[in-house]
Amino acid sequence: MNRTIIALMLSAFAASSALAADLGGKYLKVGSDTTSPPMESVDPASGQIVGFDVDVVNAICAKINCKAEFVTTGWDGIFAALDQGSFDFVASGISITDERKKAMDFTAPYIVNSQAILMRVEDQALAVEDFKSKGKKLSAQANTTDADVAAGIVGKEHVVAYDTFSASILALKNKDVDGVVINGANADAYEKEFAGELVVPIRGLSSDPLGLVFRKGDANVAAFDEGIKAIKEDGTLDKLIQKYWGAK
Repeated sequence: MNRTIIALMLSAFAASSALAADLGGKYLKVGSDTTSPPMESVDPASGQIVGFDVDVVNAICAKINCKAEFVTTGWDGIFAALDQGSFDFVASGISITDERKKAMDFTAPYIVNSQAILMRVEDQALAVEDFKSKGKKLSAQANTTDADVAAGIVGKEHVVAYDTFSASILALKNKDVDGVVINGANADAYEKEFAGELVVPIRGLSSDPLGLVFRKGDANVAAFDEGIKAIKEDGTLDKLIQKYWGAK
């Protein structure tokens, strides 16, 4: 299993009978920042939104009788758009945190992910402790747990946060920062995309459970929890993990 994912398969719930949840074919719009392969991205050939989160949501809908349409939404403002009703829920590799739970409802976790650090190839010998002791700068996408992890390593004053992940990448390539803290689930994709230029030598940092996000009080959370439980128990989630990350 990919070493950047910590405990991708959570412990299965106790075996249960047929699902009680049935959303009656309900059509749901799903907000997603589609810039993070393989979690979610836009296929350049077809223009379709594809990825692990897309497959997970579709697998859940197959269990609880709903249909999902993904809508590309910028990370900065995605939760405000959810509150305003632009879509029904968010699936975008969202870390479950106590602070976020004050403003929104999460499903049960479907995977647990860890952060990694993307660097220029010539700097790949740097260790985590080098970033702090040598006054190095880290970048991350703003308002993410990646940014929190970066601050924990080098201190907030040495973190440059950008609204988009692509801006963090550009800062790294321009040598404005020395590393970018990224979602570990995406590490291999970025290493492949920037092969020979950027590399991910540090993996397995702080881990986060990921969940789907709904507006406070949304009754559909319970149904999606049942769907998550079902795709864990019947092996569907395990097959999707194998599809996207394979064995190491």
